[in-house]
Amino acid sequence: MSAVATPAVAVRPLQPRDLDAVVAIDQAIEGRPRRAYIQRRLEAALREPSRHVQFAAVDGDGALAGYLLARQLLGEFGRVQTGLRIELVGVRRERQQQGVGRRLLDALADSARRRGVDELRSAARWNQHEMLRWFDAMGFELAADRIVDCAVAGGAYRPERDDALPAAAPRGDANDYSAPAGNDFERLARDVADLRSMTKADLPTIRRIDRQLTGRDRGDYMRAQLAETLADSAIRVSLVARLDDTVVGYLMARTDLGDFGRTEPVAVIDTIGVDPEYAHRGVGHALLSQLMANLGALRVERVETILAPRDLALLGFLTDCGFAPSQRLAFVRRLH
Repeated sequence: MSAVATPAVAVRPLQPRDLDAVVAIDQAIEGRPRRAYIQRRLEAALREPSRHVQFAAVDGDGALAGYLLARQLLGEFGRVQTGLRIELVGVRRERQQQGVGRRLLDALADSARRRGVDELRSAARWNQHEMLRWFDAMGFELAADRIVDCAVAGGAYRPERDDALPAAAPRGDANDYSAPAGNDFERLARDVADLRSMTKADLPTIRRIDRQLTGRDRGDYMRAQLAETLADSAIRVSLVARLDDTVVGYLMARTDLGDFGRTEPVAVIDTIGVDPEYAHRGVGHALLSQLMANLGALRVERVETILAPRDLALLGFLTDCGFAPSQRLAFVRRLH
């Protein structure tokens, strides 16, 4: 059934004074208040306006009819294409089916084109039928990306992820058993490296490792992610791993509670990388093991990431660590 576009709405940038109205509409849709999450997204847009696009649809009397919040993708999940990821969209109950959501999406698409952005992206659970119908009507398609996730389970021990890899065999006489042997299987994966929160001083090394892995300089993306880490530690849980007095691996992640009906605290891994010279030494396992321990302490219940179809090695690593296909699907609308 076609949407009725009356009464008309005006679309303008979302403003801090809209917070209460956005929270009220979101609560009516989701059945629970998410004020802290929404407030963080609004504050992030004020702090970094170049990375966020947020619109409000208002009635003639100035009342908020709907809203749309999106952020620019700069390199998450190894992506090359520029994109805007829709984080939150909502329309007041009595204004639904009247074209408000389409007006908001049209404003986002226009803004994206002016920014030179190639596509709009989002995600939703397979059984969120109302949201899926809206994506379909708005011209979105199922993306080739795969979303995988894993239960944090309070950071509970998992052998495939948390056990340290056995140390490389020492060179010498293969029959000489006189040297004392350490029992590496009693160590946790996170014991093989010095793990700590990411800081600004880590950026040059992280950038170098990422360039070796991707063949591209993603300095802008790395700087933006690190700036968010330092500005809002409540939503970033990024780590570095050190061996031989240098950073040899990193993991950028954030906690989230939003995105179309997510009702449990979730962490999203944006990027993980290990210096090729330190590959196969358990650094990736150490980072993931420490992340799970940290998320368990924060009472985050799940962790997810999005993989491009070509990321078969990363998919195998994450599968070994307990990740499985998510109940959420990725969608894309190309603008060119």
